[in-house]
Amino acid sequence: MRYKKNILMRFFSTVFLLFFVYTVFSQNDDSDFIEKDSLIYIKQQPSKGFYNDYILFIPKETPLNKKIVLIIEPNNTGKTSDSIEVHKKSAIDLATKSSVGNNIATLLKIPLLVPVFPRPAVQPMLYTHALDRDVILEEEATYKRLDLQLIAMIKDAKKLLNNKNIVVDEKVFMSGFSASGTFVNRFSFIHPEMIKALAIGGFNGELMLPLNKINAITLNYPIGISDFEKLFTKPFNFHSYAKLQQFVYMGKLDENDAVQFDDAYSKSEQKIINENIGYNVYPRYLKCQEVYKKQGVNPIFKSYDDVGHWTTSEMNLEIAKFFFKILHSEIIEK
Repeated sequence: MRYKKNILMRFFSTVFLLFFVYTVFSQNDDSDFIEKDSLIYIKQQPSKGFYNDYILFIPKETPLNKKIVLIIEPNNTGKTSDSIEVHKKSAIDLATKSSVGNNIATLLKIPLLVPVFPRPAVQPMLYTHALDRDVILEEEATYKRLDLQLIAMIKDAKKLLNNKNIVVDEKVFMSGFSASGTFVNRFSFIHPEMIKALAIGGFNGELMLPLNKINAITLNYPIGISDFEKLFTKPFNFHSYAKLQQFVYMGKLDENDAVQFDDAYSKSEQKIINENIGYNVYPRYLKCQEVYKKQGVNPIFKSYDDVGHWTTSEMNLEIAKFFFKILHSEIIEK
């Protein structure tokens, strides 16, 4: 009986959200809409600052001539490969069907950008899809400063969308799960001023911390911010980061732990995390929450019973509601 009640609650919540989306877009609105889903593949343009391709997914009923928000979900192939076609296929799947980002874009009628960043087998320690330290230090153009390449893609996409009468906010939404959740977490530290809101999950319980040290141990990127200014030639913008609206979630049964693997963290980084933040995924997540709250950073932290390294329809709906409320905050207040 309890299970059936939960199913009914989720069903009515979904119906309510869909009705609300329809109502918001239909009331007092003279704009037109995109008539069908469209997928646009944009090739690399080094002259514009991006050395990799990216994908734009524009769902049907995306409104024209009405300000909305572009959502970004970094690609995560889940393995290394020297074939860009492998990463391209994975990114297209992510953009069109197999991601939280696609779910949000489709439900909220907003465009989705997915980069096609490679993750080379010949350089297995270069964990591009998680924006690790090796990537930040990399000098080869294809992999260099993928955070800045993503910003260049966003700028290009805004112009492309504007030419289609799709008007997007100056700031973006970001979503990520697993390695792409880690990418978004780290990107948000480097460029908090670019983000309107973010949602991340499945990130091994390990969040980048707004600390220089923990237990007298120096925390360099990507664990903390001790060498932030040296790496990024600007100070960490704590004020912007603390104001950022975040939905951070983990399944209590999630044991997917990249911390224990050398491609994700160096031996010295593993030692610092295991001894000072937590060896196991979920206790580590709780420790990160404690640190954030002590530093005055207050995301919405969520934990889900009976959930491992995946998302459920309930979780996806809750994430969509989070973005929906922000997307339409002015309308809701009225």
